Amino acid sequence: MITIQQILNIFNQAIDDYHKYDDVNHPVSNPYEEKTIEWYLYSKEWIDAVQWHLEDLIRDPNIDPVEALALKRRIDKSNQDRTDLVEALDEYFWMLFHEVTPLATATLNTESPAWAIDRLSILQLKIYHMKAEVERTDVGEEHKAKCQAKLNVLLEQNTDLGTAIAQLLEAYKRGEKVMKVYKQMKMYNDPALNPVLYGKK
Repeated sequence: MITIQQILNIFNQAIDDYHKYDDVNHPVSNPYEEKTIEWYLYSKEWIDAVQWHLEDLIRDPNIDPVEALALKRRIDKSNQDRTDLVEALDEYFWMLFHEVTPLATATLNTESPAWAIDRLSILQLKIYHMKAEVERTDVGEEHKAKCQAKLNVLLEQNTDLGTAIAQLLEAYKRGEKVMKVYKQMKMYNDPALNPVLYGKK
């Protein structure tokens, strides 16, 4: 089973690779074998990195409305791609744990392992960009101090979330949690389910 440290290493590898170009249009070059857990994790973080910067771009107060709409459509697609990747990651954990017989005292979890890992992915981007704010040379010490305080909180959250995910995976392994995959069932991108898309009057 993949470890939390391995997950973090892959996430930060993807973030570093993205920032070699810092270009939302640069194609991903995933170094891992397709459809492996490592490939899914790298793909997930790359999508998150691109979307982070798309979200920055769309908040430009002087953005052209046509460009803004195109970015919004791209963000919508990115969100769907992220969801698809998270569900693919959950299939990995399902295959690991679905044959474990839950204990009589086993409990449910509020989210599946991959959705917790999704939050861990976003957290790596927050840490990366908050570090960049601390290291800026064009701002005053007050700005740096505020960002350092925020970075300290993010780093603590990172440790806590990583530990909690590791504990959750061990609980599945021991049968202390019931393994379930929670599908998002998003409707707005589905032309058969979104009334605007299927033409409901």
